[in-house]
Amino acid sequence: MKIITEKEFDNEVKEGIVLVDFFATWCGPCRMMGMTLEEIEKEVGDKVKIVKVDVDEDEGLARRFGIMSIPTLLLYVDGKVYEKHVGLWQKDTLVELINSFK
Repeated sequence: MKIITEKEFDNEVKEGIVLVDFFATWCGPCRMMGMTLEEIEKEVGDKVKIVKVDVDEDEGLARRFGIMSIPTLLLYVDGKVYEKHVGLWQKDTLVELINSFK
């Protein structure tokens, strides 16, 4: 998983299934979600690209998407937001959603 910036964002999400994790390094639940995303990447990484946005480093993106709480995850499908989830997302639920595409 790579941390992306506002300059890279639109290009990163324009094709395929992309999961964007808005997080902060000091956020405990964000670290827990990060571990879950690492597991998901190992399990279904061929179907989804997972990228991260540090809300402290890239406040413009956080404002653009109205991120008020973290972690917040956006699931993109071919450049359009398909789902927005605030808080921890259960691994099995997220994997099932990703597997429902293609």
